[in-house]
Amino acid sequence: MAKWGEGDPRWIVEERADATNVNNWHWTERDATNWSSEKLKDLLMGLQVENEGGKCEITEVSKVEGEASINNRKGKLIFFYEWNLKASWSGTSKSGIKYKGNIEVPNLSDENDMDDLDISVSLCKDEPETELLSLMRREGVQKIRTALASYVDYLKTEFTQGMILPTANGVMKQQTAQATTKSNKTQIGSCSTAPPPSNTGVKIPTCKFSLKDTFLTSPDDLYRVFLNQEMLQAFTRSSAVVEPEKGGKFRLLDGNVNGEFQELVPEQKIVMKWRFNSWPCEHYATVTLTFIDKGNETELKIECRAVPESEEERTRDGWQRYYCHAIKQTFGYGARLC
Repeated sequence: MAKWGEGDPRWIVEERADATNVNNWHWTERDATNWSSEKLKDLLMGLQVENEGGKCEITEVSKVEGEASINNRKGKLIFFYEWNLKASWSGTSKSGIKYKGNIEVPNLSDENDMDDLDISVSLCKDEPETELLSLMRREGVQKIRTALASYVDYLKTEFTQGMILPTANGVMKQQTAQATTKSNKTQIGSCSTAPPPSNTGVKIPTCKFSLKDTFLTSPDDLYRVFLNQEMLQAFTRSSAVVEPEKGGKFRLLDGNVNGEFQELVPEQKIVMKWRFNSWPCEHYATVTLTFIDKGNETELKIECRAVPESEEERTRDGWQRYYCHAIKQTFGYGARLC
């Protein structure tokens, strides 16, 4: 089996300067709606407050309706987001009595300050009065406001990872998270004092894609394949170095692929920063592997974000051939591709 990046011309990256949009004069847009919907759910679900009267927790995010996008104009990132959120909460008093209620946020928007956010907390119909409602309206609302502010911060940092901008003289600038306001829209200016990497001058429009595959093994066994050095070397047929812990580094395929583990949930999920060595310096995609138990087999969902558009086909094909197919062939986990 040829190594990833060898033999097939599709696996060779052509490094070249893109002068078609110097200084980002043209308006480009990147959709953040799906990412935002999942991020908002993650930030709100399970949020808890507690005092001497009892404990409350958000148990369901039932409605995430709206949209979000990032527009790039003349080297500035302009953020647009507008959301209508509904959630459910439950509370248990110290005496063991349970209560249920609702939360509504109708105006999470780039046009509204976080302090002006309208967060409505109520009890479900026919629920008796309880001091837990006051707890949710004070500490609960504050925690919700903090979580939603975190969403805005993540939108401006995590989702924009890899948005590298060329300038007229060919030196790249990396977007930072220092926001300025113009025309009631949140903007991020670009600045960087670090020396430019060797392959400067290349604009990187990014994309995302997902794959699904099914393996005739358990989630535990498949999860271990991605973290065990001997197993990695077996299916890649090349040297590998791996530190199987959060923040741990990995280096595969004789250095052609490297990255860092950001989240490890045994038998369930792996989130990693991932890159080809030939990509511009410090540009990483975010790859999430989700392991779903299907009884006698495991469904693997692969989500790749912030992949350079010019590398989409190469990256997609590589994950199918040099991960999925190779793992099945090496360990006998063969099953039909979804």
